Amino acid sequence: MAMTEKEHYPLSSIRSILQKLPHIEALGLTAMEFNRGSCLFEVKYAPHLVGNIESGVIHGGVITTLLDSAGGAAAFTVVPAGASVATLDLRIDYLKQAERERSILGFAECYRQTQHIVFVKGYAYHESPDDPIAHFVASFMVGSVGFAPNAKQ
Repeated sequence: MAMTEKEHYPLSSIRSILQKLPHIEALGLTAMEFNRGSCLFEVKYAPHLVGNIESGVIHGGVITTLLDSAGGAAAFTVVPAGASVATLDLRIDYLKQAERERSILGFAECYRQTQHIVFVKGYAYHESPDDPIAHFVASFMVGSVGFAPNAKQ
């Protein structure tokens, strides 16, 4: 993905601010890898995240939040410093059930950027991206009334 000549948010500041967001903190999402145009998040298995007591797997809403957060974080890495980003559209296809008592990784990468929209795609998986639990595509509006890393929290 071609980067513009504009100044971007420092990756370290995006990571540290995202880790302090209430929903990321509550779910225990962790940014494992952070690069310009992509990121990898993890949600560790925890009993309070289980969606069905009988299956013992992490709730689908947690996976949705994992992918939306990874996508938003990836979008922040390519927008100009000072810009805000908000989810415009998110589509997830669940391909299989997550496994019981297993952590889940969520990878997102930007594949196209316009002046006002960043397009992102990615997937959730346990061990191998070649065996995904879900894959997603999303678009994020730039300059919307949304979250910005330099906003007061």
